[in-house]
Amino acid sequence: MKLKEKIYKKDKIYKGRAIDFCVDEIILPDGKKAKREYIDHPGAVAIVPFVNKKDIVLVRQYRYPVDKITYEIPAGKLDKSKKESLIACARRELKEETGYTAKKITKLLSFFPSSTFSNEELYIYLAEGLTPGDTHPDEDEFVEKIIIPFKQAIDMIKTGKIKDAKTVIALLYLFGI
Repeated sequence: MKLKEKIYKKDKIYKGRAIDFCVDEIILPDGKKAKREYIDHPGAVAIVPFVNKKDIVLVRQYRYPVDKITYEIPAGKLDKSKKESLIACARRELKEETGYTAKKITKLLSFFPSSTFSNEELYIYLAEGLTPGDTHPDEDEFVEKIIIPFKQAIDMIKTGKIKDAKTVIALLYLFGI
């Protein structure tokens, strides 16, 4: 069975600082036309930083869309204007949000956070051999760095204290679930 849809007409209806919103007209496999609304996203990285064999770094921050303070692994968007590599982005975001630099960064996995309405692909990395330093958050970013045992973070997922998808996926992946 044919499943792939073909682009008939692309239409970027909003160009934002971080993302764009598109409404494309497509041709369905049966030849009919339809519209697809989606967010055009440059992609992002997330990092699970281990301070030692049992403790990780999380960040707390307020997230406007859900009106909550969340617990998350450090993360950020790729800078497409600079053709930034995934590893460079991981190192930059780790430094900006936690102050740490890492001797070793290893790619774990990538996934589509919500392929129903966004083309974002998110890449998760493991950071080890950390050296502390000063944070450098973006001017509109307010984050608090916390160091907790990895096991406690897993418990926070189980109790619903950690709900952020990238964080849940990354930590459960490392936990072996």
